[in-house]
Order: sequence, then structure tokens, then C-alpha cells
Amino acid sequence: MYAEHRNWTVDQWEAVLGEQVRRVRIARNLDQSQLAALADVSVGSVSNLERGNGSSLRTLIAVLRALGREEWLESLAPAVGVSPLDMLRARQRMPRPRQRASRRQRPHGAP
Repeated sequence: MYAEHRNWTVDQWEAVLGEQVRRVRIARNLDQSQLAALADVSVGSVSNLERGNGSSLRTLIAVLRALGREEWLESLAPAVGVSPLDMLRARQRMPRPRQRASRRQRPHGAP
């Protein structure tokens, strides 16, 4: 499913996000003016967001918080950690220090 979304345009993403916001708003039994008041944004901003007609990041965040959907924001910006696989790959790419081949010890007094 992820692969099919990879090539979506910005307009397509805006439309999908707007539709999802609209569905949550309706499920919460709110009209646009009520949501706008809860989010402290204009009704026009909510309308633009829901129609995918461009919206500011500030509006998106305010509306999602008003709808109790902060987890959507968290999924957009997950905590960045160091992957153990990335560490292993980086370690494998590092040049290894040269080691000398050990010499055979000659018995004491041998030519």
C-alpha cells in the first residue's frame, strides 16, 4: 500500500488529508464553524483544509489537535533513532586498520 502512495502529488496528499479531517469532524458531530472555533482558526481555513485547497501547517496542527488526533502529527515526525542495521553497515564501510602478518620465530641460534 505504501508504494502506491509514494508517487502521489502534493495536491493528491492535500485532498486525502482534507477528506480524512472532514470524516473525523463529521464523526465527532461537528460542523466547520464549531471545529474552527475549537481550533482557533477561520471557517475558511477549515473549508480549504477539507477541500485540499491548500492550508498552512499551523492550521493543520490546530485542527488535528482540536479533533484529538495528535497521533497523526506524531506519525509525521517520529523520533529519530539510530538503527542497529545502519550502525552495522557504517561499521562495515570503515577501513580496517592494517595488521602485520606475524613472522615465524626462528629458534635461537638458528641461521
